[in-house]
Amino acid sequence: MKNLTNKNQEKIYDVVIVGGGPAGLTAAIYAARAGLKVIILEKEVPGGKMVKTAEVENYPGFNSILGPDLAMRMYEQATSLGAEFEYDGVLHFTKRDDNLFEVHTVQPNTFYTKTLIIATGTLENKLGIPGEDRLYGKGVSYCAVCDGAFHKGGDVAVVGGGYSALSEGTYLTAFVKNLYVFVRKDHFKADEFQVSLLKEKPGVHFIMNTVVEEIIGTDKVEAIKTKNLITGEVKEVKVQAVFPYIGSKPITDFIHSELNLKDDQGYLKVNADMSTIIPGLFGAGDVREVPLRQIAIASGDGALAGQMAVEYIQNLG
Repeated sequence: MKNLTNKNQEKIYDVVIVGGGPAGLTAAIYAARAGLKVIILEKEVPGGKMVKTAEVENYPGFNSILGPDLAMRMYEQATSLGAEFEYDGVLHFTKRDDNLFEVHTVQPNTFYTKTLIIATGTLENKLGIPGEDRLYGKGVSYCAVCDGAFHKGGDVAVVGGGYSALSEGTYLTAFVKNLYVFVRKDHFKADEFQVSLLKEKPGVHFIMNTVVEEIIGTDKVEAIKTKNLITGEVKEVKVQAVFPYIGSKPITDFIHSELNLKDDQGYLKVNADMSTIIPGLFGAGDVREVPLRQIAIASGDGALAGQMAVEYIQNLG
């Protein structure tokens, strides 16, 4: 199914995948192995949040592997099978009367495809407090793997009590002297193993039932103002960096609301086989509502979406 064109000489793909994280890359592997013409559209580097994850210890087949290394292995496997990769973001898409999807991108480019897989994942939430935007890149960071080494021997804060906060905090302990972990509630939203990994590290301080209300500094982060939600006590804690990990929202702004493809939170609505209400359109990974956001789960979604795209095309005749 290579170099397909229609009478208007439009280059037609069998599968266009929007998003190059674990879901998108796995979908590409399954579709490309079936001999389909596949392209992945990703505006950043291949791998999604894997690239920003220090160490992965719960992906089958690896006792431990660095997130960027796992991302590169998936990318190389997909492209070695013939999948194309384009650095580009999607503005919007439509399904035409001839059953082809027309995908318009930022570059700008237009792609035509028989099936479309949306695997755009999520974007990290911001704290929404004074100093956060002003000091972004000057001590405020959403990627410990990217910026942790800049704060060697210093004191830093992580905000959040989920998997991302704990795993990125564990990574930071390799560099910093003191790590303050601020959690809004009295418990973590992660398994005890992940919590214990961080607890065992030296210089780690858990501050529960506490929120960060302001990030203080002129040209760089100097301190944070915190508030205990039980006692009301306000404190100023001197740190040189703040890493917020307080959840995320789905990247689905490019999907028009009139298509009725999203739920109230903006997540893509999919069926058990990753299909949507539009034939030929599939979703996979964190862009849909799932109870646990992990690489293995996203990859499983991608495998199913990729295979369902293969079967959809086979049924077209």
